[in-house]
Amino acid sequence: MPAEKQQEAAKKAVTKETALAEILQRKGAEDILAKYELPCLSCPFAKMEMEQLKLGFLCQQYGIDLEKLLADLNK
Repeated sequence: MPAEKQQEAAKKAVTKETALAEILQRKGAEDILAKYELPCLSCPFAKMEMEQLKLGFLCQQYGIDLEKLLADLNK
């Protein structure tokens, strides 16, 4: 992703509708997602669908507290 798009993504707040691919463009986001034990980070199938996987759906599927995760990602 070009530097301009990365900066743009970093400024935009993460919501339940934000795609996993966009979240992973943020510095430190992968560490935060790992802290919440999001299994998609190591799933080979998820790597093919990162653009379609929305954070709200993933949290619902894996029992992750969406509000806490959003707060951490948007710090």
